[in-house]
Amino acid sequence: MTESAAPKHVLCCGRYRLELSRPQIMGIVNVTPDSFSDGGRYVATDAAVEHARALIAAGADILDIGGESTRPGAEPVMLDQELARVLPVIEALAGEGVPLSIDTYKPEVMRAAVAAGASMINDVSALRQPGALEAAAQTNAAVCLMHMQGTPQTMQAEPTYADVVAEVANFLGERVAACEAAGITRDRIVVDPGFGFGKTTAHNIALLRGLGKITAATGLPLLAGLSRKSVLGRITTRQKATDRVAASVASALIAVQNGARILRVHDVDATLDMAHVWHALEVA
Repeated sequence: MTESAAPKHVLCCGRYRLELSRPQIMGIVNVTPDSFSDGGRYVATDAAVEHARALIAAGADILDIGGESTRPGAEPVMLDQELARVLPVIEALAGEGVPLSIDTYKPEVMRAAVAAGASMINDVSALRQPGALEAAAQTNAAVCLMHMQGTPQTMQAEPTYADVVAEVANFLGERVAACEAAGITRDRIVVDPGFGFGKTTAHNIALLRGLGKITAATGLPLLAGLSRKSVLGRITTRQKATDRVAASVASALIAVQNGARILRVHDVDATLDMAHVWHALEVA
């Protein structure tokens, strides 16, 4: 899908307005000991803040801060522990001039994070946990609704679909309708097909190829998160997540060509270079 064919949107993120005529780069800040790519490197507040500022300097438009890993097989984190990980980081970064996203499915964390300065709620459960929809609706934060089959503990056991693109699009459409019914306006909503969350390699490839159909079905901007994921390792035979930068940028380019407007990535500088080249060709 070309830029002219993709929906034009300005995403309302609290006091921020993200112009989506070009791809926005979301830098990942994992304040966790066990995330699949960089678990443990930024679990200390000072290290997470330093890393976040480096991502901003590299060109990140938005930061996604998470205190609980959702990699396959990850164990849940207690509420108090998650709050202790993410709130000091959000508070330290609230004045940096970029929107902050809180990556959580817990309504208590959503409320506390927005109060501390977050402008977006990125929920792998698409606001399906009890109280999550109401918590998000009571804020002015943007929300990202992601599709996941199962839970992080079970999602890769045996994912099955009759038509993965249609089923993901239908699910996201239903969650968008639930948000609107709760009072969350469409200019605050982003959808995410959930690459790697209850999908085989074939499912992920079908979703990447079919992103334009999901964008057309929902009429909303789409976030793509393929950065360094195991599906890229299986395709390229790169075992180490940090060796998948080229594959991550390639998949991000394909996602943008098919309508994605936010790219959730570890490697901000490389992805931004790609986005600049793509955008130059689109507007020439």
